[in-house]
Amino acid sequence: MGFHVFLICGFLGGLLGGMGMGGGTALIPLLTLACGVEQSVAQGVNLVAFLPTALVALTLHVKGGLVRGEGLLPLMLPSLLSSALFALLSALLPAHVLQKAFGAFLIGLAALQFASLAHEGRAGTR
Repeated sequence: MGFHVFLICGFLGGLLGGMGMGGGTALIPLLTLACGVEQSVAQGVNLVAFLPTALVALTLHVKGGLVRGEGLLPLMLPSLLSSALFALLSALLPAHVLQKAFGAFLIGLAALQFASLAHEGRAGTR
């Protein structure tokens, strides 16, 4: 696999991550489908890539006044706990289970987006 393919995958993941949409949503499928990387390895790469990307994006969003502090702690604590728990679980699961779970997540996310668009369309016609 050529360096340019990994570079493009990293760019697309960073693009989405910088906008706060979760670059892993694009990076994990790109690494597995376009680069032939195992699902568990792609998830690990995503976590390593996430840290500097998130730090830069968070800094810029805070400077732009787009981050509010209220309610942050009750959101962060369960997120950190569940992240650690599910990271341990994913290390124990076979690759095909991770692939199906991530695929189901993406399908569910797409369905929510379509439902949201449909709801906005109905609200706009009233």
